Parts: sequence; structure tokens; C-alpha cells
Amino acid sequence: MSGIMRRDWLRGVTAGLGASGISRLAPAATTASYRDCVVETTAGNVRGYTSHGVHTFKGIPYGAPTGGAARFQAPSKPKPWPGVRSSLSYGHICPNSIPIASGGDNTAPRDEDEFLLYRSHGYPGAGEDCLRVNVWTPQINGSHAHKRPVMVWMHGGGFTGGSGNDLLAYDGENLARHGDVVVVTHNHRLNLFGYLNLMQFGERYTDSANAGMLDLVAVLEWVRDNIAGFGGDPGSVTIFGQSGGGAKVGTLMAMPAAKGLFHRAVVQSGSSLRMAMPEDSAKFTASLLQQLNLSKTQVEQLHTLPAARLCAAAMAMKRPAWGPTVDGETLPHHPFDPEAPSVSAGVPMLIGTNLNEFVNGVDNPEVDTLTAEQLQERVSKLYGSKADQVIAAYRREYPKATPFGLLAAISAARPRQNAFTQAERKSHLGAAPAYEYIFGWRTPMLDGRPGTFHSCEIAFVFDNADKCVNYTGGTPEALALAKTVSQAWIHFARSGNPNHGGLPEWPAFAPHKKAAMIFDRTSAVREDPEGEGRRIIFGT
Repeated sequence: MSGIMRRDWLRGVTAGLGASGISRLAPAATTASYRDCVVETTAGNVRGYTSHGVHTFKGIPYGAPTGGAARFQAPSKPKPWPGVRSSLSYGHICPNSIPIASGGDNTAPRDEDEFLLYRSHGYPGAGEDCLRVNVWTPQINGSHAHKRPVMVWMHGGGFTGGSGNDLLAYDGENLARHGDVVVVTHNHRLNLFGYLNLMQFGERYTDSANAGMLDLVAVLEWVRDNIAGFGGDPGSVTIFGQSGGGAKVGTLMAMPAAKGLFHRAVVQSGSSLRMAMPEDSAKFTASLLQQLNLSKTQVEQLHTLPAARLCAAAMAMKRPAWGPTVDGETLPHHPFDPEAPSVSAGVPMLIGTNLNEFVNGVDNPEVDTLTAEQLQERVSKLYGSKADQVIAAYRREYPKATPFGLLAAISAARPRQNAFTQAERKSHLGAAPAYEYIFGWRTPMLDGRPGTFHSCEIAFVFDNADKCVNYTGGTPEALALAKTVSQAWIHFARSGNPNHGGLPEWPAFAPHKKAAMIFDRTSAVREDPEGEGRRIIFGT
């Protein structure tokens, strides 16, 4: 598979003009030159390479190593380096307790997931020197008269795993070239390294429960201080993320330290309205100490134990829900509960979900076998006496759906409701618009069984349908939809409005209409999609 991915990665795109009218750069040979691809940053010069007219820089430190005494602390600036630092390959990801994909064992039950999403495509190894950014840009060291919008990606994996380069879909070359934007991805601290609540152990650990979020603030500070040299506009920064990355976006919107560092925000399948309270995250800390056989007086040893030992202890815990803590300072309150954060009131939002999300046909034989009786049983377990009403409402919504198709849609009710609630609360502030979407396109691959699963829209957002052919099939329909979706994100990054000539008019979210763009073979706006079913389930 690696040979196929390398071949896809090197393949140029020579189609005419995009929906924005931006001329595509002609494919050119890949070069890596000290003379032609060097940019000065606040910590020193970096050398990247040029591929198909886009300059790429990987693994640039935006913070110092986070091991030893620096564990559980706020990030610090990287140590300046002499000369020119080579930046041709990705840096370390944060150590974590989640096995990387299936470890290469294609008999594992995630083989289809691996195939469709190219998981672990850019895995360079784990380490605590993981505060790194990657940049794709059409121009470096150019005139400041033409500064491009900057799109900073927040990767998925909850707050526990993943990285800014573990999916092929995250490659920013196409988005930068076709959209004339600067794309930034990055790695940061996760799981216990980013979110271990040690606040009870003294002032030294004031930032421990949210160190991972402070890493993201440091990313945005790096962008503010350096992105002009990469052709970007520090006054036009969009943060966008999927799943856990969407939750990171929502959390940044509630953080005073992030105010002014970004100007637009996109949440893809990650509308988390609340975060942990201190008493809840402290329970995970107690459990970790127990697994390590450490008393409260031995907390200092957390700085000297090998990262692998800490990860092993975390694996032995009962599914810790790592993530930010409402500590009253770094995160003063829940991001979107009971209302949207006023600190980011002027930031427009783009919010959405995928049609099926977590229950789908990927690695799931039930897609062809689930019966109406089994559907009734599953929905009854979820919603008790409401089951008949719920099934009837979704059947009216999707009259041609199979029992499995109905189950997949019903099972997405919670993330869908959170997305609509987030948009509604944002709209109530009256300071900046929110736009809602549902991604509904079905891949023809694997006989069309996968459905619109969690993460499947990412290749379209990055305009990587031509790279991620295991999912898209590389069909004309998929390539066209990728242009439609990516241009919506690009237009939003430029103006705070996703409308463009390739879409029907997409209205801003209004609570009385709840309009959403449905991205599919033919994209269209619908008012209050799945509203009847969601009202039965949630009572609102």
C-alpha cells in the first residue's frame, strides 16, 4: 500500500479552474533547495521542499521538548537553532496508549477502516519532543501585499490519540494549491501528557489539566509570529478540526488565552458542549497513581518514569476520558453550555456532522443482515418506550433506508443534536453567523457498504479525493464534490461565509428554521433535517 500512497502523493492535478476562479499551478518537479525553499522563523531558519508549486515544511518546532521537568507544564518556546534546520519530514507524535491502527495485522477487525482512511500513513514514531508544525504554502518570502488566509487543522483522535499526519487526508498540498491558502497542521500533547489534573499538588501544576490546550494556543502564537514569512496573513486565521479536533476548536473558543489568535472556526463531527469538572478529572489522576503504585507524596516520580511506563499504566485504567478541565482560569467555563462563549462572540462558525458517524458499514457485517426486529431491539435499548416513535420518524425521513440504514441514522442523533445546539447557541449571541451542514455522500468502494462514516468528509475538505482513492474511488463525482466542499471551507476561511458559485444559497443558521447544507451528489439546503426524530429523543 505504501507504494500506492507514494504514487498518489506525487500525482499532479492539472484540471482547469476551481470554483473560486483561482488558477491552478502547473505541476513541477519536487525540489529541496537551501536557496529556493528557506524561511526565517523566530527560532531560526527552516528548509522545506517544493512539490507541484507548493512549498512544504514539516516538523518545525513551535515549542520546547515536554519531557522530564517540563511534563505537565505549560509549553515553552523552542530553543533557537544555528544555521538552517532541515524540515523535510514529520516530527514525533505524542506518546499514547492507543495502538497505532491495527499494528499491520490485516486479520484485525479494522482492516476496512485502515484501507479507506490510510491510517498511520505518516507515522514517524512517538516522543515527548512532539510540539511540531507542518506548513503548506503557495508562496514564501513574498510581498506582504498578498497575504493568504491561514487554515490551522486540529486532528481527531479525541484528546487521547492521533496526530496531525496520521491520515493521508490531512496532507495540505492540494488545499494550499487549489485554494491559494496557507495550511498548517501540528502535533501536540494528548492523554495524560496533556490533561493529567495535578492541580491539587501545588502551584507548579496549575496548568497540568489543560497543558494540551495550551499547546494549541502556542501553535496559534507561532502562526501569529511566523506565518507572514510563509505567505500567510496572521490577521486571517481559521481553525478547523474533526471529531476530537472539532472539540479542540470549540474549547479554544472559550479560552481567554486564545482570544484574537483566530478569526473563524469550523467544527466537523466534534460539537462537545461540556468538558470535565476538576473533581471528575482528579479521579483519573487517582487511578493513574494507583496503577503506578505511587502515593500522593511521590508525584514527583511522574517526571522521571519512562513515557512507556506511563502509557502502560493508562492502558490499564478503565477507559479514562482524557480532555480539558474547567479549571476556572485556562478554561473558565464549559465551552458551549449553557451558552456560547462570549469571548469569541465575533468569530463565525461552520458546524456539521456526517450522516452515519459511528454506526456504519465499515468492518460491520450487519449492514446486510440487520432485521426490522433487531432494529426495534437496538432502538429500544437506546430510547426505551420512545422506540416506536423514533423509528417511525426516521422512516419518514429516510423512506428507502434499510433497517441498518435507519439504525445508522438514529445512532447519529446525539452528535447531530449537539451540532444543532452549538449552532443555535452561537446564533443567540447575535454577533457572528453560524452555518450548519450534514455530509451525506456514500462511497462506491467496498460495494457501497461503508456509508457516510465518521471521518469520511476529511478527504473532501482537504480536496484530496484524488489522493485518497481507497475511499473516494477517484470517480468524477467524488472529485467534483471535493471541489464543492473544499471551496466552501476556503470561502469561509476568506470571508466567514461558505457560499460560492458551486452551491445553492446557504443561509446562516436561524433557530426557527434550522437550515443545513446537505453535501451529496446534488447538494441542497434542508430545514430542520431529522428534526422530528431529534425532538422525540431529546424533547427539544
